[in-house]
Amino acid sequence: MAKVANTKRQNPVLQVQPINENIKFGEVRLIDVSGNPVGIVPIGEALDMAREASLDLVLVSEESIPPVCKILDYGKYKYELQKKKTESRKKQKVVNLKEIQVRPSIGDNDLLIKCKSIKKFIEEDGDKVKVILRFRGRELSRQEMGHEVIKRILEYCKEFAKEESATKLEGSVITTVLSKK
Repeated sequence: MAKVANTKRQNPVLQVQPINENIKFGEVRLIDVSGNPVGIVPIGEALDMAREASLDLVLVSEESIPPVCKILDYGKYKYELQKKKTESRKKQKVVNLKEIQVRPSIGDNDLLIKCKSIKKFIEEDGDKVKVILRFRGRELSRQEMGHEVIKRILEYCKEFAKEESATKLEGSVITTVLSKK
């Protein structure tokens, strides 16, 4: 019977790092509790120093030669890493893509209201806006009307938005994406 691999994704920040006896190197570059470099010492001596301080020996950098280990409280270290990760998540701004749909026969006031919505989405919320103009039935034979509506929208939005992707005609739909200037 074949073994099934574990497909669970682990959190890269919270990956288990080798600590204490799980470190399999002959000698390491050691950093003490206060952050001062001790130098290159055998792994046994580094473990003894960590036990004397009642702390853990944690492998910080495996890539360097010799590997870097630090004497610290491992539980507190994991907590700090997790705290940094959640802090960075709070600070990032997610940019959403909002959609505004118009028709080629839209009235001037209706178009003005749609443009005000675009302004609100871009300036206040910081989102991108995808303008979609749909043709129905016979309207498809009058594509110049649709391009004129898109030009009017771009003209109104030129002071606070830029056209991120060029206007495209795909089947019976004209699309363009606007973002903050």
